[in-house]
Amino acid sequence: MKRYIFILLIIIQSSVVLAQENFTISGYIKDMSSGEELIGATVKTSLNGELVGAVANSYGFYSLTLPKGEYTLTYSFVGFAPISKEISLDKNIQLDLELESSNTLKEVTITSEAGNANITNTNMSVEKLSISQIKKMPALMGEVDIIKAIQLLPGVSTVGEGGSGFYVRGGSVDQNLILLDEANVYNASHLMGFFSVFNPDVIKEVELYKGGIPAQFGGRLSSVLDIRMRDGNMKKFEMVGGIGTISSRLALGGPIVKEKGSIIVSGRRTYADMFLPLSKNEDIHDSKLHFYDVNLKANYKLNDNNRIFLSGYLGRDVLGLSEYFRMDWGNATVSTRWNHVFSDKLFLNTTATFSNYDYFLGQPQGLDAYEWTSNIKDYYLKTDFTYYLNPNNTLKFGLLGSFHQIDPGRANGVGESILEEFVVPKTNGLEYAAYISHELKIGKRFTTTYGLRYSVFQNIGATTYYEYDANYQVSDTVNVAKGEIYHTYGGLEPRVGMTYIFNESSSIKASYNRTRQYVHLASNSTASSPLDIWFPSSPNVKPQIADQIAMGYFQNFNKNTYQASVEVYYKQMQNAIDFKDHATLLLNPYLEGELRFGRAFAYGAEFLFKKTKGNFTGWISYTLSRTQKKIDGINNNELYFAKYDKTHDLSIVMSYELGKSWTFSSNFVFSTGAAITMPIGKMEYMGMTVPIYSSRNGKRMPDYHRWDLSIAFRPRKNADRKWKSEWVLSTYNVYNRANPYSITFVADEVDPTQTKAEMLYLFGIVPAITYNFNF
Repeated sequence: MKRYIFILLIIIQSSVVLAQENFTISGYIKDMSSGEELIGATVKTSLNGELVGAVANSYGFYSLTLPKGEYTLTYSFVGFAPISKEISLDKNIQLDLELESSNTLKEVTITSEAGNANITNTNMSVEKLSISQIKKMPALMGEVDIIKAIQLLPGVSTVGEGGSGFYVRGGSVDQNLILLDEANVYNASHLMGFFSVFNPDVIKEVELYKGGIPAQFGGRLSSVLDIRMRDGNMKKFEMVGGIGTISSRLALGGPIVKEKGSIIVSGRRTYADMFLPLSKNEDIHDSKLHFYDVNLKANYKLNDNNRIFLSGYLGRDVLGLSEYFRMDWGNATVSTRWNHVFSDKLFLNTTATFSNYDYFLGQPQGLDAYEWTSNIKDYYLKTDFTYYLNPNNTLKFGLLGSFHQIDPGRANGVGESILEEFVVPKTNGLEYAAYISHELKIGKRFTTTYGLRYSVFQNIGATTYYEYDANYQVSDTVNVAKGEIYHTYGGLEPRVGMTYIFNESSSIKASYNRTRQYVHLASNSTASSPLDIWFPSSPNVKPQIADQIAMGYFQNFNKNTYQASVEVYYKQMQNAIDFKDHATLLLNPYLEGELRFGRAFAYGAEFLFKKTKGNFTGWISYTLSRTQKKIDGINNNELYFAKYDKTHDLSIVMSYELGKSWTFSSNFVFSTGAAITMPIGKMEYMGMTVPIYSSRNGKRMPDYHRWDLSIAFRPRKNADRKWKSEWVLSTYNVYNRANPYSITFVADEVDPTQTKAEMLYLFGIVPAITYNFNF
């Protein structure tokens, strides 16, 4: 650790000495129509015959240090007309630029970067999706869904039919860090997983890290899904919305003070429950079945060096069957951010967030009436610095801390109920981290980004926990006083990525990262469930640790019109968690006794071919992979497939624009069936017939495949009006494939000694129509 920091300081010191006669130009790159910052916009110029430049960060800020002289700077961003500026650089200059959306550059790419950024940047195993592309994709019931869009990328697989959970490179659902404006989202699904919680009308940027995870991110093993909300229009009022088959949405935004601040507010709600009173069954009249969500974001520019942001999300699902049953669950997040420019080279972002996920389950009447609640809350504070030394050296460093409060569940009788209160002890955790990373460019061809993160997790009272013997039986009960720290974990997390550029159209990349996860999910289901239980590392549960190496080759053709890549990866996980056979997870104070620990392995190859320009665009992705576990006490201590292992995963995404009025889109997906455990026979035991099961996850569900289509029509009169609209007709599962959601095994009615499988199918062909508008 000391040696690493010493070497880094030598590099920084030499870079500063070399830069003493230089000057810096910095500022923000914005959208001319709205005043919103453009994440990933570029500024480039020629220096001694070489092209040098900078990229705007997550807040639109750029910094470029050059020797004194005359330069022509070119500012650009995909979908916007580039601007060139002649400058005489004899002092430090602050220059904010606004780019104008170009009608000649259609938004048909799936990234928001330069055409060959996939070749030149150091990031590998990273995907960016533009909202314009996501909105073109056919969607279940017409609901545009960010999570389902990323499921079409290589290395990402779905949890099952209609589900909004996802697996990345052999990691489980809980090993994905999902951030909305830097706030943690624990359950990103509506309606039992069929839709995600993210309203596309207010989303600005979607970025998925599958590997080579930057040092500023931590706490999860497999991936980071970083979602940024729009800032709002600083120049004029705007309205965006849509009326669909099952829901409607509306977003309103505009300036607080013109050119200084803005606000955007959105709402979305389903209305299936509005038709329930029409049912002939009176018990259904008072039933409830809907979800809603609300987003808000405001920002204000205090002066040239200071800007503040406030954003929030509130979403809820409500399910109720008259007076017999009620269930609801939802997320709430709040983010406050402060951007400060210390100088033309040093940029600061400080963020404080709060997130809460909770659910309620209840039966309001009868002798067994009850209420059951559970929640997890996070309080989070971090400070990130970016120091732009010169065009070849960028330094990032920061500190963060969070407090986790987990209430696994409490149930109590209500009214005339005879049920007594049952409480699972709450748990608390403190998580800290510090990180530093350095991006270094050596010559024209080689760039490396390396960093180090150190994280610590501490269990803190008040709580009660249990000690277990070698047979997982409770051997002692320990009561911990409030504020007492009773266990600590910690360790280093090195990160490194390298890029070697052969020429403007080809490169090779490699990365290694170690990640640690201190908060885990208890679930026996392959799909996201509102009743999933989160639990922390503890004296009985070590943090999970993953080491991943990856290498890739990237090649562009025909002036970046076509992009091709192949990546291979290998991931090894320590302290991997699984559950014993027939484990009891819900309302179980002895949950840790149900856990088993061992190792997991994931490896694979990902192939991607994209067309990014022209009327016809899209991509083909294919993943060949394997994920296995070796857990003490499971499957006779032998290797077995993870339940989310899928050998083959293919996605074909296409979009064709016919003139300015019509867009035709198509998705096709195919994947190997998920691994499951099923009965393979029966035996007589003490007069009873009992099933004999396969090895853990030793069988497969049927292969999954589906074809979706959509057609979007935009009336030509839109071009001459402020009010613009489009009609979208989409069809999910065009050829009516019966993909199984679950399989159950029951005794044959004719011959009870025989067992038959019954498959549950959720969706056949599902047409939908949506009317979208903006003003």
